[in-house]
Amino acid sequence: MDIVCISGGKDSVAMAFRLQELGGDYKFICTPTKSEMPYMNDHWDYIQNELDQELIMLHDPEYPSLISLIDHFQALPNWRMRWCTRVLKIEVMIDYYQQNEHSTAYVGLRADEPAREGGVYGDYVEQVYPLREWGWGIKEVYGYLDSRGVKIPARTDCECCFYQSTAEWWNLWDEYPEIYNFWENKEIEIGHTFRSENREKIWPGNLHSLRKEFEKGRAPRKANKNLNLFGETYQKCRVCSL
Repeated sequence: MDIVCISGGKDSVAMAFRLQELGGDYKFICTPTKSEMPYMNDHWDYIQNELDQELIMLHDPEYPSLISLIDHFQALPNWRMRWCTRVLKIEVMIDYYQQNEHSTAYVGLRADEPAREGGVYGDYVEQVYPLREWGWGIKEVYGYLDSRGVKIPARTDCECCFYQSTAEWWNLWDEYPEIYNFWENKEIEIGHTFRSENREKIWPGNLHSLRKEFEKGRAPRKANKNLNLFGETYQKCRVCSL
């Protein structure tokens, strides 16, 4: 069986769409956490429509979402405790591979990132990297997506990902305040934060204090909107955001 792994990001989507164009019988799988940005549901639907088949969405039967896992551990994931990735993505993928041994898994690693590895999932399947075989780097990926009119969302990760920048937290607070408030309250409930207190000296580590700074009018440099010298808001420059 040929298994195509899709994260929803530019590389895996370009790979999946191109493989379908070239022909073949594929199973398209993904590992959502149910805490992605709201627009990801529309994105998954779009991908399924383009592929003309349903995505196989893998979930841990005991912990089907990020929130269920947080409640189980009574902890928030961070760079030292990436059990979110391990349980919700890696382990469910290994289970699927075990059930479909001797298959081929297609992974979207580009030709211009040779040092990046495809993950350790045991010897159940053979992993191959079509983008590298085609010589596709970032330029070719964007060129292909543009030729098909494919738009990839700004974020395809979790809405509360601890890797996100202060600017992305600002965007979440500004555009989806109810989601920001949910995770702010979850920090208070659990008793620690997604962010490192030492990551950025000029910004607070916890979401409650961070929100207070946002409400004062402070905005990170790369936020979708920033305050100009006159206190007015403006959209970020497209050239600076490429």
